[in-house]
Amino acid sequence: MDERTYTAEAEPGDDVTVKGWVHEIRDLGGIAFIIVRDTSGKIQVKFEKDEMDDDLVDTGLGVHRESVVGVTGRVEEEGRAPTGVEIVPESVEVIAEADPELPLDPSGKVDAELPTRLDNRTLDLRKPDVKAIFEIRAEVLRSVREAFREVGCTEINTPKIVATGTEGGTELFPITYFGREAFMNQSPQLFKQLMVGSGLERVFEIGPIFRAEEHNTPRHLNEATSIDFESAFFDHTQAMDVCEHVVKAAYEGVAENCQAQLEALDLEDEFEVPDGEFPRLSYEEAIEKVNATGELDEPLVFGDDLSTEAEHALGQAVGEHYFITDWPSEIKPFYIKDHDDQPELSTGFDMMHPSMELVSGGQREHRYDNLVEGFEQQGLDPEAFEYYTKMFRYGMPPHAGWGLGGERLVMTMLGLDNIREAVLFPRDRQRLSP
Repeated sequence: MDERTYTAEAEPGDDVTVKGWVHEIRDLGGIAFIIVRDTSGKIQVKFEKDEMDDDLVDTGLGVHRESVVGVTGRVEEEGRAPTGVEIVPESVEVIAEADPELPLDPSGKVDAELPTRLDNRTLDLRKPDVKAIFEIRAEVLRSVREAFREVGCTEINTPKIVATGTEGGTELFPITYFGREAFMNQSPQLFKQLMVGSGLERVFEIGPIFRAEEHNTPRHLNEATSIDFESAFFDHTQAMDVCEHVVKAAYEGVAENCQAQLEALDLEDEFEVPDGEFPRLSYEEAIEKVNATGELDEPLVFGDDLSTEAEHALGQAVGEHYFITDWPSEIKPFYIKDHDDQPELSTGFDMMHPSMELVSGGQREHRYDNLVEGFEQQGLDPEAFEYYTKMFRYGMPPHAGWGLGGERLVMTMLGLDNIREAVLFPRDRQRLSP
């Protein structure tokens, strides 16, 4: 058992040993204090110099900020202390000394630029607001997993080293695999489709994806976390229902279990769980709404993809999470099924936050001949994907699914300025270490 007491658990009259980091040192002459911080909070340690052993005082006050210490003593009530209690120490152990000069200030009194913070992530996460982001991220993933299980999903893990990309050879990171060329997978798309044709039928995965896109924006990463869903005997409308359920569950989990973290981010009054059903706009309705805003230099026409500016204009007009459905077939991937009665329109959909796209999904083409034809129309060689296409000859049910960007979900939920703030160690065009 852990003999250590967390600072938040210290009660008057307790004999405790707390372990943590020296957050602050205040020497007022005859009396001095150090503030010790751990994952649960902070506590004041009082040194009355004339009444204590010189070695104890020297040890306690001779450490540098951010050194790791263990303090043993009795907890006393003290209304002037930051948390209403303080420790009168019997011993102080310096467990790990910190350098006197730090690359950033974990107290938050001195701001640091994002690159400096990312270069020193260990120190950066000692700040309560930064730590709160990743505690919320953990709750988002926990809530998402629970939501998937509520609808009967099995969690799977698919390969991240592949022989061919999901959508061909572009935007892939090549690697050498025992003398052969291989790639880091850009999506679990094909593998999760194979699983809905198995005995599992309904699956989800939370895992990394890799995209060699040369974007350098506040909302793109080259390694990201994808939250994926796929279900047999679902159409695109049912997949959208699950998408809405999962996103709402993430917000509900944070609202229920992360009040302290929201307070650390000053979001306790602003955070709202999405209410009601997400509007579902057809692609044609979406471009009409964008054009009606008058914010674009040139109006959109049928077949155009939505630019960042168009997404922003549409998001401002809608004002909440929403879906865009019935995209033109020509701008959706080969595995997206077209409407039988309107083959120029696909069953593809995107789910949007007012500020950006979060989800892409749709019903999949489950008929072998149509699937192979889709490969050829997009200039892909079906034989390169034979491991995938051959399973469609053995009884593949109708199915639908989607992929959700985990970092984008957290970024939009918390109103972060840069997606890198939602990643411990981001990977982008410039950043490969740490």
